[in-house]
Amino acid sequence: MAHSQSEYLEVRYTKDKGRGVFARQLIPAGTVFERVPLIVVTWDKIDESELAHYAYAWTEKKAVIALGYGSLYNHSFKPNAYYEDGGRQTKSFTAIRDIQPGEEVTINYNGDPKDKTNDLGFDVVE
Repeated sequence: MAHSQSEYLEVRYTKDKGRGVFARQLIPAGTVFERVPLIVVTWDKIDESELAHYAYAWTEKKAVIALGYGSLYNHSFKPNAYYEDGGRQTKSFTAIRDIQPGEEVTINYNGDPKDKTNDLGFDVVE
């Protein structure tokens, strides 16, 4: 069953990646389709937990969990979206190109959509 909180997005399960975020309708290039608040936590509190799989690096000692769908986007080295910090503990997600209805919305976990460095600690499924 899909979960939805947005006119643009829904969460579905994928065969190879588990949960993923998918476009419910066309998301035009340049559209900021989600802005989410962040919860700052220390790595030592979450590093050995399942929550660590959903965290973004914030500083050497701190991580953040993005609310909304922010911590559910899957990684791709050919992402169709990117994220950026947007002020007081907020992340914004923007379409790099048009994202078609039903297409999975992906980001590059390295932060830079063009960064192909694979020290992510898992095998990348494209």
